[in-house]
Amino acid sequence: MIKIYTDGSCIENPGNGGWAAIIFKNNEKIVITGNKKNTTNNQMELMAAIEALKKIPTGQEVQIYTDSKYVQMGITQWIEKWSQNNWKTSSKQKVKNLELWTKLNEISKKHKIKWFWVKGHAGDPINEKVDALAKRAANLI
Repeated sequence: MIKIYTDGSCIENPGNGGWAAIIFKNNEKIVITGNKKNTTNNQMELMAAIEALKKIPTGQEVQIYTDSKYVQMGITQWIEKWSQNNWKTSSKQKVKNLELWTKLNEISKKHKIKWFWVKGHAGDPINEKVDALAKRAANLI
């Protein structure tokens, strides 16, 4: 079982953003981060999950922990309806961050994933670490 903790951060929203993931794979801990100018917190949350999953061989059992309900609910509940409705929300608006959602959806299908929401800033040590890494990445721009 592979466990992944992800987080995204934005200095201002929109503004300079950063993302981070900590991947636990076979007794190995892999830390990845990245950043982008003129982005949003939600985009960075999505990027963290996408980039982490790119590091995983196809067909793995994966648990992903995120403090973003947007990501967790979006990929487990909303995305199916969005795709059926020509990428429109229930209020008939175009889905925001469509390119990132389609990337996440595509890469997620290559694995057996269970998505977990963890409350941010509530003392989970790995969530706190990945949060700090995402903020550091955002401040590097």
